[in-house]
Amino acid sequence: MKIGMIGLGKMGANMTKRLMRRKHEVVVFNKTRGPIDELAKKGAIPAKSLEDLVRKLPRRKVIWLMVPSGKPVDQNINGLKSLLKKNDIIIDGGNSEWNDSIKRGRALNAKGVQFIDCGVSGGIWGLKEGYCLMYGGEKAACDYVEPIFKTLAPRDGYLYCGRPGAGHFVKMVHNGIEYGMLQSYAEGFAVMANSKFDIDMRAVSKVWQYGSVIRSWLLELAERVFKADPKLESLEPYVWDSGEGRWTVEAAIDSNVPAPIITGSLIARLQSRDTNSFSMRAIAALRNQFGGHAVRKK
Repeated sequence: MKIGMIGLGKMGANMTKRLMRRKHEVVVFNKTRGPIDELAKKGAIPAKSLEDLVRKLPRRKVIWLMVPSGKPVDQNINGLKSLLKKNDIIIDGGNSEWNDSIKRGRALNAKGVQFIDCGVSGGIWGLKEGYCLMYGGEKAACDYVEPIFKTLAPRDGYLYCGRPGAGHFVKMVHNGIEYGMLQSYAEGFAVMANSKFDIDMRAVSKVWQYGSVIRSWLLELAERVFKADPKLESLEPYVWDSGEGRWTVEAAIDSNVPAPIITGSLIARLQSRDTNSFSMRAIAALRNQFGGHAVRKK
């Protein structure tokens, strides 16, 4: 297929590369020129503006937004609305709040433009391993772009979740669970780090990957973290929260669902900004490993 990609940060650029490696044509646009030129060298079709990007797409246009949630999404949608025609498709692949996705879907549908909200997980490893995709929207539109989903995801790694908003809702819960998993691992490492024993964290992270009921990809990343910095002394224990944990807690409260682990992990992140916690340094390091998220160095 031929697709437009707007937003060429860590995720957008790597997704573009993965698509091109599997012979899709990608027209690329970004608010700064550097990433456009870099991808053009690898075979992408550069666009000078939104208008230029739309012109370079086929009759039924498919445009993927990989920009930060909130105003950047609305700004791009508003810029595209007048350029697109009936049955053209906009995919929002960022971490947008699911209620916003419902509103955007309704507004675009009123103009005849199809909207797909697609949660994307995979971080900086997605180029090699593939991206887990959770998407919502009109089923016919989602089926039309399935070749794109199939290319970006590993085998069995993409799922139609339901009507508009469902994709970002499922991704929000996914990230809420991630908060809890990171917190649990980090607290366990902190208990060991503060014990009477001289425990090799890297060795523990490695052995837990074999046969343990808590084995996971996060433990592989933990092994990398502790190899590079055994006591995490180079990091500040400051952990950002990008929104999805808060939204998951809000959704749980609205639905009268108790979610103490996710809620507690969110509060711990807020507390991290005033403490010197080993567990918070562990979470910061792991988030940097799987998603390239920023850390504060000492």
